[in-house]
Formats: sequence, C-alpha cells, structure tokens
Amino acid sequence: MMTTEIGFVLFVLILMLLGLVFEIIRPDIILFFTLSIFILSGVLTTEEALRGFSNEGMLTIALLFIVAAAIQKSGIADGVIRKLLGNGSSIRWSLFKILTPVTAFSSVLNNTPIVVTFTPILRKWCSDQQISPSKFLIPLSYATILGGTLTLIGTSTNLVVHGMLLDAGMEGFSFFQIGLVAFPAVFFGLLYVVLFGYKLLPNHKVLLDKVNEQSKEYISQLEVGEDFPFLNKTVEGAGLRRLKGLFLIEIIRKDEKVSPVKSTTIIRQGDKLIFTGLISTIAELQNIKGLQLKTDSNLSLDMLKNGNTQLVEAVVSHHSSLLYKKIQDSYFRSKFDAGVIAVHRHRERIKSKIGDITLKPGDALLLLCGPDFDKKIKLSNDFYVTTPLKAPSILEDKKRGWFSLFLLLAMIVLVTLNILSMLKAMIILVCMLLLVRVITPEEAMKSLHLPVLLLIACAFGIGTALLDSGTASFLASGLILIAKPYGILAVLSVLYLVTNLLTEIITNSAAAVIMFPISIEMAHMMGIAPISFVLAITIAASASFSTPIGYQTNLIVYGPGGYKFMDYVKIGIPLNIIVMCSTIFMIYTFWV
Repeated sequence: MMTTEIGFVLFVLILMLLGLVFEIIRPDIILFFTLSIFILSGVLTTEEALRGFSNEGMLTIALLFIVAAAIQKSGIADGVIRKLLGNGSSIRWSLFKILTPVTAFSSVLNNTPIVVTFTPILRKWCSDQQISPSKFLIPLSYATILGGTLTLIGTSTNLVVHGMLLDAGMEGFSFFQIGLVAFPAVFFGLLYVVLFGYKLLPNHKVLLDKVNEQSKEYISQLEVGEDFPFLNKTVEGAGLRRLKGLFLIEIIRKDEKVSPVKSTTIIRQGDKLIFTGLISTIAELQNIKGLQLKTDSNLSLDMLKNGNTQLVEAVVSHHSSLLYKKIQDSYFRSKFDAGVIAVHRHRERIKSKIGDITLKPGDALLLLCGPDFDKKIKLSNDFYVTTPLKAPSILEDKKRGWFSLFLLLAMIVLVTLNILSMLKAMIILVCMLLLVRVITPEEAMKSLHLPVLLLIACAFGIGTALLDSGTASFLASGLILIAKPYGILAVLSVLYLVTNLLTEIITNSAAAVIMFPISIEMAHMMGIAPISFVLAITIAASASFSTPIGYQTNLIVYGPGGYKFMDYVKIGIPLNIIVMCSTIFMIYTFWV
C-alpha cells in the first residue's frame, strides 16, 4: 500500500531520473541534491545519509583509482596493444587480438583509463591501415564493460553492490563469484562482436577528417593592411576578442605562427588573422578598414600547425569542471593553452559562436593546442584526449609498472584465499606504491575522480531511503505481481530488464544502488536466497550496450568514432540480449 512517505520518495526519485536523463547539471550534483532533500524532509537521518561516504565498497573504489593510475602511467598495457595490432590484414583477426587482452586488463583495472589510453592508439593504427576507427572503438568499449564483470574489482558497480551487501549484514561477493555467472556472457558476447557485431558498425569519418574536408566552413583568413586603425595595438584593444560568432584562433606573421592568440597579443601590419566559428558572419569584419578577406587562400587545418602547436581531439568527461558552462566563461584558452576550433555534439557540428557554446558530457572538441597543453591536461580530469599527442602523456617506466602489476596480482591472491579483505588489500597496495614512489601523492590525488566518488556515496544514501521508507518493498511487490504468475525465470527477467533499462539512461552505479533494495525485497517475498537476485542486478547494471550515455566508456568513444545514437542500438541490443539470457540461465541453474 502506498503511503504519503512512499509517494514523496517516488516523486523525488522521478525528478532525479528526469534530471539525469535531460542532463540538467552534473550527475553527482543531481544525486547530492536528491540526498539533501531526503535529509531535510526527515526521510533519512544524517547518519543514514552519510553512511555511503564510509562504505567499504566506495573506499575500495577510491583506492583502485590510484592503483589503476600507477599501472596506466607505466605504459605496459598500451605497449602490449601496439605489439598485437600488427599490419591489420583482417578486421576480425585484429579485433580478436585487441579485445582479448583488453577484456583481461579490464577485469582488474578501471575500464575508463583503459579506453582513454587505447583510443588514440587505435585511431592512429586505423589511420595507418586506412580502416575506419568506427569499426573498433565501440567494440573496445564493450570489451572493457564485459571484462569488468569477471572479478570483484573489475568495475565500480561490483564494488558498490559488494559494499551494500556488507552494510546490510550479509556476506559480500568473493573475488570471482560474479565472474562465475558472467563468464559465458563474456565469451559469447565477444564472439558476437568479433564475428557479427562489427559488420553492423559504420565506416564513419572522424571529426578531424570531416573538419579538414570542410575547412572553408570552419576557418577564414583576413590580412591586416597598413590602413588598419589598430596597428601595434593588442587583440583586446583592436576589438577582436569578443566578436559575434567568430573566434581568433591564430595569427600567421611571415614565417611565425602565433597560437593560441592571447588578449595581449600585438596586431602588426601584414598579419594574417585566422578566424573560426560562424564564417557566415565574416562580412562584419570586412567592414573594418584595413582588414581584407583572402578568399583565394587554400587554408587547411594542417597549415595552422607549427612546431609548437598541434591539432587535438578531446571528449568532455562526465565529471568535467567545464560542464554546463560557456566556453568563454571557463577561461579555456588560458586554462589549457588551447583554442577551440569546433564543437560536435551527436556527430553534428554546433553552428554557433565558439565562446557561446555551453559544454555537455560527450561533446567532441577540436583544439589547436600550444606547447603547454600536455602539462596542463595532466592536472585536469576535464576531458579525455582521443588523438595521439606529440609528447607522450604516459610516463613509460616499465619496471615500476610490472612491479605494480605484480603487487596487484599478489593482493588478488590474498583476497581470493580470504587472508585479506578487499579493502585491506588495496590499502596495503596503495601504501606500497606510494612508499616506493611508483606514484606520487599528487598523482594519487588527481586519480581519485572525486565527482564519481561523490555520486556513489550519495547513491548509497538514496538506496537507504528507498529501503527505510518502504518504497523498495512497494516497487518490489509491483514487479512480483507482474512476473510471478509466469514463474521464477520471469521474475529474474523483469528484475534484470528494469535494472538494465535504468543503467542505459542513468549511471551504472546509481542504477545498481536503486535496484539493490528492491532486489532484496523481491528475494524475501519469493522465499529465495537474496544473492541470486543481487547477482542479476549487478551484471545488469554493468551491461550497458544500447546507448552512448549509460556507461562512461561508451560516451568516450562516441565522438572519436563519429557514431550516431542508432549505431549503439543496432550493435548493442543483440549484445544486451546475449548477456541477459546467459546471465539468467547461469543464475537459474546454479543459484536459485
């Protein structure tokens, strides 16, 4: 029976889901506001709401971020992939060689840095082999998602649910328990992607290629004559800083290229001013005395580069500080030593003044970067660079990398033998990595991804609100009412499908936390051991294949692969069905 409190919790939950789907603000802030409403309304006590911040699963995730960063900076993983790629004689064979180790890596490492590291390597290799990267990048993301279901530490979702089991006074997952259920799904899923799935993927051109082909729509050149009234004045003083629809990206001065252009840069006679943005508004600049449009110039993006600058593609991350801000309000140029040439969203260029574009997660940026760009992005989690940089962003230190990997495997053995808990093992591992300076304290802090941790911690409190208010029991009764007449398989299927639908439209960890108390209530009502239903929602929450927004790795490859939304639907829905059928079969056969 629905009470006033259950109605209120459901209303707030629906508002939260709408906020996540329509990307009103960052996901972690939406969940923080939701948790705050539950505290202020009395649905949760302060102690209940803050329990997630000290949860064992959440703390383990934080430590694993540091471990993953230590191994990633060594360059071991990308070194293996470079050797395996070869000459690309067959797409199927190349996919098999790549996806197999990627799946193994992602079973013990965070999958986001794996996708970020391998995306530029794969794109460069595809360019050399004249193959579209769109044949490889979605499979790369899917392999990391599948690999993450093989062990307790493979993905944050597993650890989140593990932490909730411990909080509920139940036994948590063993290290390979989830993998025993998921292994057939992983095997058949990879088989599908390698043998059939890649055929459903397009031969899309990537952002850089598209912009190069349409360079006249992106960039225009004006020459400064001797009658220009602002000769030897700054860019700001000449009124060229905040133009309607245009952005001064570079100045070509004889054999010198000034980029990115600062507000204090001096304008001189003979300078060629390169603008990007709404080139249709260039007529306004032609009205300024002393500026002449060079319509006969064969200007291309490659001409903008010099020894100090490089063209880079980047994807705005889920937890970027740039989210929902206009580019001009984020001090982008000074913050990153880079100018934005174009912004693409859902594979379409945003035709607006660059500075007025409000950035969203997954936006693909084409940047003209100065010499300090490489250093500045190391201090930022604002976006993922998806093209190879001139200066390697990964510090190659193979000995320390292998040492880190050996320590991780040793800790996994100790956890598997029940000598140490997962949290204690990761504490020991991180302390050792810091002591031998495999990773510095500064690098460790940067690797923590605090918005992700805030989201997970808040999600724990929201799960408690569902359970304590009776909302979980109310929803569980409804789901059982629908499915119970058709048997336990139908109940498992409905639970899996609801979780899977949630994870496709919101984040995987939030979906798992919302469905955890519902799954526990359903198990009690059915008289079945809760672990079987919990395993179902754990795998369902990770199995996000049908949309680019459900899982962060899908969003990372969205722009770099030049994908459309429907590309994910075409290849992802069959994979969702394969993983669902395999998972439910394994749970029904061995756990029910």
